[in-house]
Amino acid sequence: ISVQYTLKKAQSNVQPVYGAQHPPLDPRLRRTYPKDIKPKFNNLKSKKASSFHEFARSTNDAWDIDDEEDEDFLGTHAPISSLPSAQNLQDAQEEDTDCEHVNGKVVKSSSDAHLNASSVRSTLQKQHTLPVRPIIPLVARISDQNASGAPPMTVREKNRLDKFKQLLASPNTDLEELRKHSWSGIPREVRPITWRLLSGYLPANKERRELVLKRKREEYFGFIEQYYHSRTDEHYKDTYRQIHIDIPRTNPLIPLFQQPVVQEVFERILFIWAIRHPASGYVQGINDLVTPFFVVFLSEFVTEDVENFDVAALPLDTQRNIEADSFWCMSKLLDGIQDNYTFAQPGIQNKVKALEELVSRIDEDIHNHFKKYEVEYLQFAFRWMNNLLMRELPLRCTIRLWDTYQAEAEGFSHFHLYVCAAFLIEWRKEILSMVDFQGLLMLLQNLPTIHWGNEEVGLLLAEAYRLKYMFADAPSHYKR
Repeated sequence: ISVQYTLKKAQSNVQPVYGAQHPPLDPRLRRTYPKDIKPKFNNLKSKKASSFHEFARSTNDAWDIDDEEDEDFLGTHAPISSLPSAQNLQDAQEEDTDCEHVNGKVVKSSSDAHLNASSVRSTLQKQHTLPVRPIIPLVARISDQNASGAPPMTVREKNRLDKFKQLLASPNTDLEELRKHSWSGIPREVRPITWRLLSGYLPANKERRELVLKRKREEYFGFIEQYYHSRTDEHYKDTYRQIHIDIPRTNPLIPLFQQPVVQEVFERILFIWAIRHPASGYVQGINDLVTPFFVVFLSEFVTEDVENFDVAALPLDTQRNIEADSFWCMSKLLDGIQDNYTFAQPGIQNKVKALEELVSRIDEDIHNHFKKYEVEYLQFAFRWMNNLLMRELPLRCTIRLWDTYQAEAEGFSHFHLYVCAAFLIEWRKEILSMVDFQGLLMLLQNLPTIHWGNEEVGLLLAEAYRLKYMFADAPSHYKR
């Protein structure tokens, strides 16, 4: 997981990589280099860590920044100061341009002040020879989006939406039936209420829901009044400092998450969760897990593109309700995977080991290829487990993936393992074509999923389900 951090120290012209939700390295960019000029990688392959603790210390955080930049965050409360790569900027500008045509305006993020417009234009002009790719907004029209755009609702989709509405309108929602229908994706219109139900935040009884919402929202803001002022206390200041540093890195190319009001919401949610869960406290990566809930609950009140919406324009009560619901649903998720974030992160260690064993059974060629070039699963799969593939997939794909995770028994803990195995096998051809350690690590940490949509996620989930069916209840197949 430390290849970007290592590369940053080894070669200053290699930019940090934040995952495929922020456009990954495009293979086509490599063709723009003259044949006789290739990036050099020095000392990329460091001495193996003899223990998980040494590994954790050596990497610290896969997306960390320099100490000097840490101080900048605390001093200015500004978004991440390191500029994205040229391709990131191109994709971001393309998406913003698309939004302007749709909405007539774009809500400017606080990070705009840090981008020099002329240098961006100059960089983009140099990239004008790249093939034109279809533009897909990162968040908007998630539920009915595929790799080629957002088609009108089909008769089948309308029937599915009607079925969801019927289930949700019944006096006591049949949660098993709701899970069965949600497995293959939840329509955008009913996703907020369905997520609240499937996460266990809302009761199945329709009459009780308003009272539960009112009580839980008041309880959350009671925590804010009781604890949030202590963020500067000696005991909690390190926790708050780390949260404060990490939040600007959360989806840095989506304007929504660079708004000060949104970053303050995330700070409160993460700080309150951390002090209420002292066994783990705040761990880098948990910040990502707030974003799908926040976007889904925000979409209940927004008809235009969510990624450019000015949250401050919403009534204060609405903002507070979105914040409280995001906190409780994220808490429900983390209750099931908290061993991922306790001391030494044993849950992640076990899951990475399980992935290695599983891949050795389902695709021996890939497994032996990793062994040949001394690629450790921990070097790429740690992030997959720590962030639930959020750094590898666009946000719209994560939201679709979570429809299934919430419908599947132990989706975030058990089923996620099979999704990771299916995701790895998806890139079989590319993996086997790489014949060096550096190339394999660069590929595995920059998989080209930026234009993925519902279709690709659906195929990934189908393959994961097949693997689970074959291996989950067959120990002799699962292990050698």
